[in-house]
Amino acid sequence: MTLDSEALEQLRKRARSGGADKYHAANAAKGKLFARERVALLVDEGSFVEDGLYANALAEGLPADGVVTGTATIDGRQVCLMANDSTVKAGSWGARTVEKIIRIIERAYGAGVPMVYLVDSAGARITDQVDLFPGRRGAGKIFWNQVRASGSIPQVCALFGPSAAGGAYIPAFCDVVALVDGNASMYLGSDRMVEMVTGEKTTLEAMGGAKVHTAESGVGHFLCKTEADALDVVKTYLSYLPANWTQAPPTAPAVAAPAKADLAALVPASERQAFDMRRYVKGLLDEGSFFEIQALWAKELTIGFGRLDGQVVGVIGNNSMFKGGVLFVDSADKATRFVQLCDAFNVPLLFLSDVPGFMVGSAVEKQGIIRHGAKMITAISEATVPKICVVVRKAYGAGLYAMAGPGFEPDATIALPTAKIAVMGAEAAVNAVYANKIAAIPDEAERAAFVAAKRAEYEQDIDVVRLASELVVDAIVEPHDLRTELVRRFAAARTKDRHFSRRRHGVTPV
Repeated sequence: MTLDSEALEQLRKRARSGGADKYHAANAAKGKLFARERVALLVDEGSFVEDGLYANALAEGLPADGVVTGTATIDGRQVCLMANDSTVKAGSWGARTVEKIIRIIERAYGAGVPMVYLVDSAGARITDQVDLFPGRRGAGKIFWNQVRASGSIPQVCALFGPSAAGGAYIPAFCDVVALVDGNASMYLGSDRMVEMVTGEKTTLEAMGGAKVHTAESGVGHFLCKTEADALDVVKTYLSYLPANWTQAPPTAPAVAAPAKADLAALVPASERQAFDMRRYVKGLLDEGSFFEIQALWAKELTIGFGRLDGQVVGVIGNNSMFKGGVLFVDSADKATRFVQLCDAFNVPLLFLSDVPGFMVGSAVEKQGIIRHGAKMITAISEATVPKICVVVRKAYGAGLYAMAGPGFEPDATIALPTAKIAVMGAEAAVNAVYANKIAAIPDEAERAAFVAAKRAEYEQDIDVVRLASELVVDAIVEPHDLRTELVRRFAAARTKDRHFSRRRHGVTPV
């Protein structure tokens, strides 16, 4: 068949228009943009080059087979992207849909550029399962390619609607996921399927909505009010990362720390008094540069990207405002993944320690706290990027190990004057050693005096100057000098040898 210009233009127009008007109207009523509008908002104007526009062009009602794929630039940097078109069969996957997604991931991997997923899909078209599901170029190949690309190129997902069944793994294999509250959801089985299989009556929102995944499951990373907010997350996330694992993160003009930041005043003298590590981080980094990740999940640990003198760093800090900053199963997993992300993309790591240790008790033991803690310590050990441990207030027990303590080859261990490093805190230590003797002292005043004396002995034993004299810490730094110290030390570590071990890979304690 020979196409004249008018026929080709009509074909192109149909492919770009998406599904029927009623589906566009239904999406608009939910505050959802058309897939092509999302692409236009995300990328630099005029930069998008589309592939596979005419996929399934001979079929009725399947323009572009329900997915937009192609290349573009974001802030002048090349990316590949895909965007489900939920006006076409609810964004479900057919055979050509799957092939287009596979091809664009392969292109991103081959070119060494970030891959962006704009997801809004009801999952596979069951009627087409033989064509799209089991074969060598079936849906499984999408995930295989994502896994191969992981740590090689940044992969970021913005989720605007459902991501159902097997399709839920596209977000799961991404570095980070931004979800639009009220519309986004991830689930392996629909609410109807769940009721049929288990008898449980639930809803998609209660089971797999945006709040669930950003605050409870940890599968999501950013809870966004609008689609524009989610697209901004994609842009901001990519601004901290290189195009691929062989490159250094992009630099930015140096910006001073906030003028009013008083780091010393932020840390209470008593370790029993909580303080917000997020405020400390913002006071230390270039003003306005802190980009917190997973702010709603496992809040006892604060993670995110920032800049020191224009250079990107990844920050991990214990936050005593939540659960006393104790490490739990979820916070260990949160740290593990972030450390691996930073190490993959050459982002130096800054650990800000105020940790009482890992949680104890039957509940967390049954959840596998030892196994999850081992994962975190494995990630810290394997990370070869420059890493600096700052003991802000305390590093007790295995918490010291989990925060890149001296035994894990940090490029420096820095102590603030408020720092304490010990197997456990003074109160717990005195009770552990002298519990029977304390109980045997009948006079209350005498008992209190005995405990106070033993605590003073213990505090003297772990005095920060002694730790420095024994070369446990490399420096004792005043809070107002910490930023300058970090800038210089990270600069000195930038060319370090990053070889770690003679092997293919370790056996992760999952």
